[in-house]
Amino acid sequence: MGNKVIRLAVAGGRRGRAFNQALDSLKDKVVLKYICDKDNDVISEWTKSFPDITGVESFAELIEKADFDAVFIATPIEFHFEQSVAALKAGKHVLCEVFAASELEQLEMLVETVEDTGLVYMMAENYVYTRQNMMVLDMTQKGVFGDITYAEGMYIHDCRRLRLDNEGNVTWRGEMLKNVRGNTYPTHSLGPVAKWMGLTDRDFMKRSSTFISRQAAMNDYVRKHFGSDHPSLQKGFWAYGDSVITVIECDSGALIVLRFDGDSNRPHNTSHYHLQGVNASFMSGRHTNEDPIVWIDGSSSKNQYGEAEKWDSLWKYEMLYEHPLWVEHMDQASGFGHGGSDFFVLRDFVDAILSHSRPFIDVYDAASWSSIVPISIESVKKGGAPIDIPRFLRKPVKLPIEMK
Repeated sequence: MGNKVIRLAVAGGRRGRAFNQALDSLKDKVVLKYICDKDNDVISEWTKSFPDITGVESFAELIEKADFDAVFIATPIEFHFEQSVAALKAGKHVLCEVFAASELEQLEMLVETVEDTGLVYMMAENYVYTRQNMMVLDMTQKGVFGDITYAEGMYIHDCRRLRLDNEGNVTWRGEMLKNVRGNTYPTHSLGPVAKWMGLTDRDFMKRSSTFISRQAAMNDYVRKHFGSDHPSLQKGFWAYGDSVITVIECDSGALIVLRFDGDSNRPHNTSHYHLQGVNASFMSGRHTNEDPIVWIDGSSSKNQYGEAEKWDSLWKYEMLYEHPLWVEHMDQASGFGHGGSDFFVLRDFVDAILSHSRPFIDVYDAASWSSIVPISIESVKKGGAPIDIPRFLRKPVKLPIEMK
């Protein structure tokens, strides 16, 4: 492809702004052409950093433009599927924020569209790329854990202030969740774990059960901020609960436990993970001031009976297991959002297009991880009954269409 530069559009300017710095750092590979947002003030903010870009209010109008190659979809979740398919059919490569779609039929159609068009589709699951999680990935790829039997991924983030605006009106985030009972935001928890365990590659998720706690935190928040007569305090207004637990059984017999909690009154915990193999164990820090820890058979200490005795800091092994991407780009990525992971998301998407290769988080990963949303909803409807998880099998890669 030579020295061609990808011409990019961003749809959804508020979330997309988190990638401003990454766009600037990759200016030798990508040039921003359009910003699409229904809010003119958001467009104006973008033009301060990128004075040559064109603002567009309608996504339908955007994808009719001929002079760009790829679109980063950072709009609300409810639009991800429709906009991704429309962009692909219009000949645009797609980088889409999480998650990919909310129905199994939509996920199947998304996979088929990518296969039919031969275009790059990548889901922007940035938690996969954190330094800690990529280091654990390197360890699994080098066989440090041996046979993996169990994993946890938990996303705990108090988002109650995002469910209602300052006047107490329900926002799109609130509308998305208030009538749904299931695991509605699983990919931050599942994505890193799936990569460690080789899901959609050498192992597959088989079936899953989901359980929900009662709802308490949101009502407490509403009473304190908007008073006891607020309409959202009516019984049944918020259908979801504070915590959602999803248990997944894999073909290999390994188990995965996911937790999503977007309401509990506590500090944001972005990195609650656990991985257990026959030769090693990993646990992320419980909070931002605590190191992630590992115990590795043959390296970590044992007691007089030959049993595991003392954890090591993960960083003790950085010289052995720092992921090659972080070795190469540590200085460049460390200043970016989400612990540097936003840099790698955009970089891998761009490189997949330029190199005619499958992206690191491809449409099969996106469909598999996103399928937990409808599967969990069905499980909750059936009282936590296990529901079979469909397989999205990779086909031989069809090289992305050559850019004109």
